[in-house]
Amino acid sequence: MLTTANAKTHSALAVRPSAPWRVRQLEVLPRWRLRVTFMDGLAGEVDLAAWLESPKVAGTVFEPLREEAFFGKAFLDLGVVTWPNGADLAPDAMYDEIREAGRWELE
Repeated sequence: MLTTANAKTHSALAVRPSAPWRVRQLEVLPRWRLRVTFMDGLAGEVDLAAWLESPKVAGTVFEPLREEAFFGKAFLDLGVVTWPNGADLAPDAMYDEIREAGRWELE
């Protein structure tokens, strides 16, 4: 399930194109993982597998991401990893963790 999504062309993205925590490239990987590259070139992996399996996701906007086909529909909107149902990931938290540890594993 390898797909690549490019940032949508959006006028608001031009407002702060240099914000280092905005995601400029996204690759969906198998087993609920993402490969992201930020505006400043920092790159790393996001692993959502353990978090999506946890009971705290049940009944939330993130529950549909448990289905691999839906997870694969991730795209970039204004530099934020987003899904068609409105679920998204905080790019600044993702950036900070990847800068520090090389990956972001949600639990």
